[in-house]
Amino acid sequence: MRFGFSLVKGKASHPMEDYHVAKFMQIQGHELGLFAIYDGHLGDSVPAYLQKHLFANILKEEEFWVDPRRAISKAYDKTDQAILSRTADLGRGGSTAVTAILINGKSLWVANVGDSRAVLSSRGQARQMTTDHEPNTERGSIENRGGFVSNMPGDVPRVNGQLAVSRAFGDKSLKSHLRSDPDIQNTKVDGNTDVLVLASDGLWKVMTNQEAVDIAKRFKDPQKAAKQLTTEAVKRDSKDDISCVVVRFRR
Repeated sequence: MRFGFSLVKGKASHPMEDYHVAKFMQIQGHELGLFAIYDGHLGDSVPAYLQKHLFANILKEEEFWVDPRRAISKAYDKTDQAILSRTADLGRGGSTAVTAILINGKSLWVANVGDSRAVLSSRGQARQMTTDHEPNTERGSIENRGGFVSNMPGDVPRVNGQLAVSRAFGDKSLKSHLRSDPDIQNTKVDGNTDVLVLASDGLWKVMTNQEAVDIAKRFKDPQKAAKQLTTEAVKRDSKDDISCVVVRFRR
């Protein structure tokens, strides 16, 4: 099993706001693969904080080895509370997250908040492992919390006319109308599993899940696959920051 990653700054004048994690580590006799994309907004301090702390917080949960779903959910919540309590340092921005934890090469746990996405390929067929948290699809939850969804001509739907995702870390000024609980999926990795692609919406705005998997599968080297995905997204005129991680399960 190998991985690669590629990040390309978008056309906007602000600094890069996408961060990633891609590494293998040994812990308590287990091998863990830790992979993530964090797509920040209104600055890069929240995604930078997530890059440093979210996986550490998940693995700190005592029940991680017996109930990963509960541990991931609790750690996402605790991390968001920590970010909100540090607004003086971290600012008023926020971030999406998609995290993938591979346990002993066999069990894959994927969680997400916002519109960064994970797609798994098995026998070449793409399967989305995450839920895009968009204002229109979660309008009921936003309105129940006293917020509203704007649909201005020529613009994407936004929470309170501001944020284009309905769940996020941080965003203190909008938090009463936003959720930050993750959707969590678990699947077994077997001999049919080909590749896993994690990416920010800079990729998914211009590419279908199946297209991304087809491109990634063309390369035995996942680093080349990741580079080709970001190159193709730029070619298709994606103007956002673009980041992706590719994990290849079979040679």
